[in-house]
Amino acid sequence: MKVDGRVERGEQTRRQILRRAAEIASVEGLEGLSIGRLAAELEISKSGVFAHFGSKEELQLSTVRAAAKIFVTLVLEPAQALPPGLARLERLLDGWLAYSENRTFPGGCFFYAVQAEFDARHGRVRDAIADYGRRWNEVVRDTVAEVSGVDDPEQLTFELIAFLEMANAQSVLHDDPAAYRRARVAVRNRLAEAAQAAGAGASARR
Repeated sequence: MKVDGRVERGEQTRRQILRRAAEIASVEGLEGLSIGRLAAELEISKSGVFAHFGSKEELQLSTVRAAAKIFVTLVLEPAQALPPGLARLERLLDGWLAYSENRTFPGGCFFYAVQAEFDARHGRVRDAIADYGRRWNEVVRDTVAEVSGVDDPEQLTFELIAFLEMANAQSVLHDDPAAYRRARVAVRNRLAEAAQAAGAGASARR
């Protein structure tokens, strides 16, 4: 079936707008987005940008969804290609660190940035951000729970995500590239502790 060239060009323009919007939001927040700014930077008419979104709120929501799609591709899918267990968990956590360290978005983790901006607000944008945050926590928790012998997935999940977010914060705020190395060491040590505890527990039950 032949694809309408105008439709394809429209989709390409939309993707281009949302990619730039996510880059801006990772540094300046979602409130830093405006149809006029995106039109000027991308050399598109304001009416052309407006036609894709219709309002600033819809632009913000679409930007969050676009950032989530990139996150899924870079972080979740490579880990899910591995069988359940420790290797999958390690791949998931290292994928997150690489996503932040490699500056997929110039401000580090997109969701870390916009969560801080919207955490005390109300509305559709805040709800969408919170929902993606919950989903990420659930993915990590479920992946942790698949590792044999872990007796408290909720606690371990909390600690592991804290290591990731601290690395992102230290790198962005203090321009400290060593933060990612420290986070990887912290993750490795914590997983080793969990494995050791699981082994001790198994021995005690014998």
